[in-house]
Amino acid sequence: MSDSSYLVAVVGAGPAGLFAARRLAEHGVRVVLFNRDVKPGGLAEYGIYPDKLKMKRALREQFRQILASPRIDYYGNITVCSENSVTLEVLLSVFHAVLVTTGAQGTKWLRVPGETLPGVYHAKNLVYHYNRLPPFSQRNFLIGQRVVIVGGGNVMIDVARYLIRERKVAEVVAVIRRGPAEVRFSRKEFAAIAANLDRKALDEEFARLPPLLRAVGQDAQALQQTFLAAQTKALPPVSDTRFRFEFLASPVRVVGDLINGISALKVENNELILADGQVKARGTSVTRPIEADTVIFAVGDTVERMLCLPVYGDVYATVQEPRFPVQGVSFEACNPDMRQPVEGVFLAGWARQPSTGLVGYAKHDGEMAAEAVWQYLQTRTPSKNVEALLRRFDRRVEEIQQPLVRKTDLPRLEAAERQQAERLGVEDFKFTTNEEMFAAMGLLPQSP
Repeated sequence: MSDSSYLVAVVGAGPAGLFAARRLAEHGVRVVLFNRDVKPGGLAEYGIYPDKLKMKRALREQFRQILASPRIDYYGNITVCSENSVTLEVLLSVFHAVLVTTGAQGTKWLRVPGETLPGVYHAKNLVYHYNRLPPFSQRNFLIGQRVVIVGGGNVMIDVARYLIRERKVAEVVAVIRRGPAEVRFSRKEFAAIAANLDRKALDEEFARLPPLLRAVGQDAQALQQTFLAAQTKALPPVSDTRFRFEFLASPVRVVGDLINGISALKVENNELILADGQVKARGTSVTRPIEADTVIFAVGDTVERMLCLPVYGDVYATVQEPRFPVQGVSFEACNPDMRQPVEGVFLAGWARQPSTGLVGYAKHDGEMAAEAVWQYLQTRTPSKNVEALLRRFDRRVEEIQQPLVRKTDLPRLEAAERQQAERLGVEDFKFTTNEEMFAAMGLLPQSP
């Protein structure tokens, strides 16, 4: 390997970051991955429903192969942000470019009264909890018997699946702002909970929808059949949980107080309209309560604001007229106030477009971003004595971040978790705290 090379820091080690790192390494670039978590994988490790082990194992093997590249280094348990010793400014002083693939780590709320009451949660935090991501794995979630989930995507289905099949609550209600034609979950995912669908409630819901759906040219009866068809491939039920939908409803208030807890989610009834060729919901000013003692918002995510990159709405801003486009897409971070690129900083995956697509999207977006970075690198001069430079950088990072997880540590963690799975007689095992993982890798200081 030549000791003259381009250097790129990839912040985030989910699918977008890992596949981007591989593509850059294929161009001969030296890449260092920085990961907030101990383990690589991001949402592929901590966002996919736990029993999808075949998918997870296939992805883990791909990630293992990527990290085996001698051109790729890995630092886990390190956060790049404006409040840490490792900032974007620090990375840009060492690396030619920084590719941010941190996902949508921020929490998006609807800003309705009562959101801060105990028993109100964001779906992402609960997903991290049941997927055993520290520190969410250790948090106590106050889940009652009547749960309302706000949202109509696959995340809503995953959370409902957990509540129905693991927590076995009495009732789960999905509150959806628009109609049944606009839900964003797949029939395959819905089959996991379709056996618990309350048929009587579904019939009643579709009995009130026809005039509202006809206003935008939709057929209520045909749509109802698509929901019922999922029951033919439904997983066998394991609980008596009632699952039902409340379409055309927007949250306006979580009803309750600190002492007595939550009693209801107050919603506004919506109607459907066509605007610029798209079906949209419009409030009617008519409100009603939906009884609940737990409310979970599955309304998408936003980017982390502690990275010190300009944020526009829920996303990091990108240059509208990129210097290094790939397939017409801009991956270059932008400072909207200055109306110019953030020199050397690129975005990919959910850091560029939060809550968009799944692993396949992240992989493709990461690889395209890597090509944009490669174009940019052609305008720079490669660094000399790269290995010596990276050794000095490694020593410096180790001084400011303990314990620091490197890719050579990860096989010990994998072996320890396999041993625990065999001992417990389970298919898959994860340590639920960082301290347990550090101990398994031999990274905790020894007692004198």
